[in-house]
This record gives sequence, C-alpha cells and structure tokens, in this order.
Amino acid sequence: MTNRTDPASGDALGARVDHLLGQLTLPEKIGLLHQHQAPVPRLHLRSFRTGTEALHGVAWLGPATVFPQAVGLGATWNPELLRAVGTAVGEEVRALHHADPERVGLNVWAPVVNPLRDPRWGRNEEGFAEDPWLTGHLATAYARGLRGDHPWRLRTAPTLKHFLGYNNETDRATTSSDLPPRVLHEYELPAFRAPLAADAAVAVMASYNLVNGVPAHLSPLIADELRRYAPGEVMVVGDAGAVTNIAGVQGHLPDHVRGFAAALRAGIDNFTEDGEDSTPTVGRLTEALRRGLVTEADVDTAVRRILTVRARLGDLDPESADPYADVSPDTVNCPAHRTLARETARQSIVLLRNDGLLPLSADPGLRVAVLGPLADTLLTDWYSGTLPYAVTAFGALAGRYRTVTTHEGADRIALRVGDRYVRCAGTPDGTTLTADATAATDDTHLDVFDWGADLLALRAVANGRHVRADEEGLLVNDRPGPGEWVVRETFRCRPGPDGTVVLHHVATDRYVTVGPDGLLRADAVDAVAATAFRVELVADGVAGAAAHAADADVAVVVLGNHPMVNGRETEDRTDLALPAGQQRLLAAVHAANPRTVLVLSSSYPYAVGWADAHLPAVLWSAHGGQEYGAALASVLVGDAEPGGRLPQTWYRDAAELPDLLDYDVIEADATYLYHRGDPLYPFGHGLGYTRFDYADLELSAASATADEEVGVSVTVTNSGDRPGEEVVQLYTRQRRSRVKQPLRQLRDFARITLAPGERRVVTLRLRVADLAYWDESRGRPVLEDARHSVLVGRSSRDIRLVGVLAVAGGSAGWRPEREPFDVGATR
Repeated sequence: MTNRTDPASGDALGARVDHLLGQLTLPEKIGLLHQHQAPVPRLHLRSFRTGTEALHGVAWLGPATVFPQAVGLGATWNPELLRAVGTAVGEEVRALHHADPERVGLNVWAPVVNPLRDPRWGRNEEGFAEDPWLTGHLATAYARGLRGDHPWRLRTAPTLKHFLGYNNETDRATTSSDLPPRVLHEYELPAFRAPLAADAAVAVMASYNLVNGVPAHLSPLIADELRRYAPGEVMVVGDAGAVTNIAGVQGHLPDHVRGFAAALRAGIDNFTEDGEDSTPTVGRLTEALRRGLVTEADVDTAVRRILTVRARLGDLDPESADPYADVSPDTVNCPAHRTLARETARQSIVLLRNDGLLPLSADPGLRVAVLGPLADTLLTDWYSGTLPYAVTAFGALAGRYRTVTTHEGADRIALRVGDRYVRCAGTPDGTTLTADATAATDDTHLDVFDWGADLLALRAVANGRHVRADEEGLLVNDRPGPGEWVVRETFRCRPGPDGTVVLHHVATDRYVTVGPDGLLRADAVDAVAATAFRVELVADGVAGAAAHAADADVAVVVLGNHPMVNGRETEDRTDLALPAGQQRLLAAVHAANPRTVLVLSSSYPYAVGWADAHLPAVLWSAHGGQEYGAALASVLVGDAEPGGRLPQTWYRDAAELPDLLDYDVIEADATYLYHRGDPLYPFGHGLGYTRFDYADLELSAASATADEEVGVSVTVTNSGDRPGEEVVQLYTRQRRSRVKQPLRQLRDFARITLAPGERRVVTLRLRVADLAYWDESRGRPVLEDARHSVLVGRSSRDIRLVGVLAVAGGSAGWRPEREPFDVGATR
C-alpha cells in the first residue's frame, strides 16, 4: 500500500530520502554513520542518535514504568499483553523524547530475540523463550506496540538484538557460534524473521560473537538472510565497540580501517563506537574511502537505510505532521501504565508446585512471615529503568494481614584484626572503612548476602550502604547495592591461617589489606599478602528467619538472584544451583514451619529439586518491576490466578546440559525440542487454582499438503469451583523421518479464561508448511511424506489428547508470521 499524500509512505518516502541523500556532501554522509549523528543545519537535518534501551521499560533515563524482565514477559504467553506493554513503553519513549530530544532517541534497542538455548547464559533475563517460534511471536507483538499502529509512521523504531547465534558471555567477542544449516534455519533465524516480515521491527543489532568462524558484524547472513525478510529497508547497527573488535581482539583483519570498511560492505549501517565521539569512526571510514576499500555507493546505501528510518519516525518533518507528537509528559508512569505493570507481573507468575497450601486463607488474622533476601526489596537489572516506586512482597502482604513479619536471613558479622574491629561510618554517603574500633558496635556490623558462586555482598549496618572497593582500591560503604557495568561490591571469603579469613575483591582480583593508617584496601596480589580477619558472628541470619517462621501460620520465603551478580551481561553462570546460603535458609525455615511457600524471583531457572520434593508450594517469576509485590500478593491470597507458563525448561541439574558453547541443539539433544531426560519443570508448565479437562480432539482434515492449514479443535472445561486461566498448547512430532526430528515442537497456543463449569471449544491453527525441516543438500525447507502426532495439552510434557495428521511431502516455502495475536481462535 502506498499513500502518496504521506511523505513517509511507500514511493514518496523513497523519493524523498533519495532527494535528501543527493544534497548531502560525502563528509556529511559519513557523519551519519555513527551512533551520534551530527546535525546538518543547511538542510535542516537535526542531530539524531540511535539506541534508547527499552527492553522492559525505558532504561537509563530516569524514573519510568518498569515492567517484568523480558523472560518474565515471555512467561505470560500473551502476545496481546506484550503489545500493550510495548505500546506503553513506546509512549514513554516519545514523552521523554519530546522533553529532551538530544538525550532520548526514538530508535529503541529492543526486543532481544535470541532463543534461550541454555539457562546458564548471563543474559537469559533478556530473552523471551527457548522456543524460536514463541520468541518470534512474542517479539512481533512487543515490537508492534513499540512501533505503533500507523501504517508508515513509527512511534519508535524497534531494533532486534542480537544477530546471530549469541548465547554466551564467556569470551563472547572471540568465540564462534558454529551453526549447522539445520540449526541456523530451524532454530536461530526464525525469531528474527517473524518481526521483520511483519514490519514490526525495522532495525537489527549485530552480535559480538563470530558465526561459523566469521565475525557476526561481517556475516554474509546479514545480506543473504536478514534483509530478505522485511518488506522495506532494515537498518543494521553495530553493538558497542564490536566493529573495533574485528581488527582488535578478534584479529580478523590487520587494521581498523579495513575492519570498518569490511563492516560497512557487509551491511553495518550505523557504528556504535567510542561513545558520543564520532571522530574515530569518521576518520577510519574516510581513510577507507581514500584507500579504495569502500565506495561512495557503499556509504550511500547505509545512509539511505538510516534516513529511511528517520523519515518514518517523522524526524525529517515538522512536529505538526507527526501523529505521535501529542504524547503528554504525564504519560510516564501514568496510572494506566501502573495498572498494566501490575497485570503483567501477575500474568508472569508461574505456579510450579502446589499441594493445596495455596491460595492462602483470606483471614486477616493469618500470621505470615515473609523471609529471605528478596522479601522486602525489588532489584533491577542492567537494562531496567529507574523504579518510580517499589511494592515488595512484604509490603503488599502487610497490607493484607494484620500480623506480617520479615527477616532477610542474612548473617550479621564483625571483622576483627588483632584487637581492632573494622568500622563503617554511619553517615548517609559513607566513607572509607578503617580498622580502628575497640569494641563491636553497630558501626562495626556488616550484613552478608550470598548471591551464589561464592559471591558475597557486604552491607554496613551503620548506614545501610554496601561496601565496595573504589577506583583507588579503598573500601568504602557508599553504594545502595551491587550495580554499574563493573560490579565493585562483591567479595569472596577465602580461608586464612588459624581459622581466619581473607577477603578477595572480585572486580579487581585483589585481596584486602589493612594498611598502617588503618584503611582497608583491595591491593594485595595474592592471599599470602592479604590481611587475615577473624569473623565474629553477631546474629545468625538463618536462625533469625527460622524463629520468625516458627511463630507464623505460614512462611513465604522469597529467594533468587541479584541481576547484577552471578549471571548478567559479561558473566555466565557455571551451574543451576540455588546459592548455598539461600538453600540453608530455605531448609531451616521449612524445618521450623512445614507450611512454607518458596517464591523464586530470578532472571533464570534454578535446579531446585530439594524444594520440589519437600515444600508444599513453589512459585517463580522474573524480577517483576515496580508492581511485583502487589501482583505476587494477589496470587498468594487467591484474588487472582498465577497466570504464567514457563518459557524455558527447568533442568534437574546442569549435568543435563551440553557445553555452553555447543550451539548444535539437534546433535546435543538440547532444549525442550530434543531433550530426552525428565526435566524438573518442562517448557510450558504452569499450574492454577482450578482444574481443566480436555476432550473431543478434532482435526479439520485427516491429511494435508504443504500449502494448507489444519484446524485443531479441543473442548476445554473448567471442572473446578473457581474461575481459572488456561494456556492450551499445541505440539507436533513427526513419527518417522530420514533425519533427526524434534521430540515435540510448539505450533500454536491459546490463553482462555473460564468460569466454574464453563466449557469452550478452542481451535488452534497448524500450518502444514511449518512441519518442514531444512534440507541441507537442497538448501531449502522440505516436507516428507509422514504421519505427525498432533499433541494438545497443558505443557510440552503434560499432553492430554493425541491425534494424527498425514502429510503429503514436497517443497515448503516458509512464509512470514501470520497475522499477530491470532493465537488460537475460539468459538
């Protein structure tokens, strides 16, 4: 469709961009290839920047509505909801842009569409699901919300991250993700294809890693695959510093001029290098032109893509022509967005286990102990916005019951050197730690938090601030908690002589010493040169929490990870274990009160087999944003259903996983698609507070060919005594094949709400072409003559009904994602 009266549509847009391109000088065009694009006043071209973070809310730009982490959004299995969240985030980006257009750009770097292949990946929190189709479907919804409903104009310009094969932080800039053709086409590419084909996303970010031995920023797949999916231009941006890596740590080319030239020729349009300083990028590309490594036509191609996105954003037009210009500043964290944040958090909560303890009694006299390091705090990740307020689990439950107590379960200690104690100043901003106190008082007390992998954080009781080693190595108590790109607030305790300990500062890889001036510094290169501390236990955190549990009718233990520690960007996990200190806390609380509910708030799955075997109830959600506590309380007391379903497999042990760098999910039997073991909790799992019965499976056809679609109908009945939500899931399995096929694969799903006794026929859609596999010899998708099991149930392992579809083989051209949000019509 082309609207010739709209300068941002169809042919008119292309002609306008070409006209502007023809007016720019070569130096001006080169200046547009950097993230921070200088204005061109003579052509009334404003400055422009790419890269506003908008993964689950607007990040790094002050208070804004904070929604659940992306993996939590994935747990909703609700594309309509994700579109609403994307809309809210897009509106807030617009509002902040209107207030400060220089600081807030309209090109947003979201969503992340890397399938969650391995739960140890440090950035697990950023993805939607381990299934590529579900990832693409939800990403399309979120990106549609970000971009807006106008056919041509964009509210924001969504950018898919990260192309391609990116699931490890360990040596991420130098490792190669080796993707066999089937893995490439069946697992890695589909999640990128769907939102681009739907014109929901208009840009893509390349990844740090290499793909099949070639830096991703130079991958021929950018041109051969990525750009074929979209109906229009796709702007490809580089990740921060990644183009410099080509001739740097990757050593792929001999100098940066060649590296930048190769990236431009490969299809990188916008270079995210050296922060706001475009000088190195401009200089290298200018030199590449002088050497003949690139041509002006190469520059024009990239600039055309950039200007196309800017034109669609209205950046080339007066504000009066912009349909999104009237967004009010009051949109940021407005009441409607707060309500949406609460509902999204509610739908992201997954009930993993329940033997009847939940929902809790509504009696306001119920005595509740809310325990654990996450009981009365909300944590944010690197790509979170600033919380405008925080509703915690303890705070929300305290509003429901008269007697609610809390305890973090953290040990309180004092560190002694000889006859002196380490002292922390009680001033609000803190100061340097000194070993000069003659007695143990509040000023010498530290609370110890275990975040796994032996990583400890120390919080000064004197002012409630965390201890870090500053840039000079001095230990100071001045931080609200672990954070920033380099986390300087974590330590490891190592055994010292005669029952003492030495402190290892993780970020600097130095050990803590006490100098002649009494100041504590992280400056020793080894444990031998470190100061030995005696640890005096002031208060046993586990015992304290257990005492609260013993005095309560029910204990709610809120455990999980700190998103800035042990599993985050730049740092993978090595195992799936709950932090040892948290496991001890959980066991002690359960021993004190068997009516214990475990609430996991985490960026990733844990191997919590002990909890599954011993506790009456277990729930999980990602870190849920500002309304997390309100949503959790509504689920615990039964005001609302736990609406989430797992977007990835929860394994019993890390031993079930292949090597982190093994990207061949087919050969490695990885993900729910090929895993042959018995998972702790399977993909798609999630319980509710009522019962659903499945009956009367019907297929609209017993046999079909590649170009057909088959309706799969099932009758679902709420056989319980309260309203409930169900996610009806459709999987298939090919019974015989000449190649290894998935054991089960998600094809469609429908989220429904039924009253007690209500019955509904749910019709799911099965596109026969989706049953094809990638034939490596022919270089295209192929359908075999085969019978397929059609599986309908509550999860990938809880299958309630089975049918059979006979498929006639042949070529099968994979088509774009069908109309979004049609996730299963009901009648």
